[in-house]
Amino acid sequence: MFQRLLPDRVSDLGASDLASGLRLGDLAPPDRPWIALNMAATADGRVAIGGRSSPVAGSADRELFHELRTQADAVMAGARTARVERYRRVVKNESFAAKREREGLDPRGLAVLVSGSLDLPADLPVLADPDSRVVIVTAAQAGLDGVVADVSYIRQPPDLALTAAMRSLRSDHGVRSILCEGGPHLNSALFHEGLVDELFLCVSPRIAGEPSEPASLEGLALPAPVDLSLVSLHEAEEHLFFRYRVASG
Repeated sequence: MFQRLLPDRVSDLGASDLASGLRLGDLAPPDRPWIALNMAATADGRVAIGGRSSPVAGSADRELFHELRTQADAVMAGARTARVERYRRVVKNESFAAKREREGLDPRGLAVLVSGSLDLPADLPVLADPDSRVVIVTAAQAGLDGVVADVSYIRQPPDLALTAAMRSLRSDHGVRSILCEGGPHLNSALFHEGLVDELFLCVSPRIAGEPSEPASLEGLALPAPVDLSLVSLHEAEEHLFFRYRVASG
């Protein structure tokens, strides 16, 4: 169970209590989706141990992970994250699909994959699932062969600036809210372009102790530090769960 520490103390909350009725799409600016990052990090700021994210967070974070997926039109990830984590369909089961429908969202959800070179295997579970809808943001002009999912493409210039792609997701695909699950290079690119609106951050009571493991943001340096405003703080299994809004400039 989760305990809310801020803004006021409430005990014995389930993951569904933290991720219901968020209505992120209602917060979206007129020309692009509302974008929330969801990530877990160790106490020393690493998002992977042994190259995988699963050892970083515990069972409470995994529960919240799936509940948060019921709150956004689309779930987005970079190609490397999708490959390493073997991404599957956005909605885990019929119970989550029914919750999405109650929240006014498409019960299937949309997967958005960002891959500059289209380095995605056709047997990736989300691409091999006939019930999955996938939009791939890429600089490549080719398409993927042998995929079974319903796949469409947003073509980008080689520098893969994301602002135009986010506008296309809004105007051409009706996406009003996105939950981005990384990885670190995609996170940096989104922050660099001022596209991140809020952050769900789980901090694990664990020290990775390995500087070669990635941090939450990697790659592009940001033009300036980004200030965050704390919305809520919860605790479960000695993990801390922060929800931040990006402070308006």
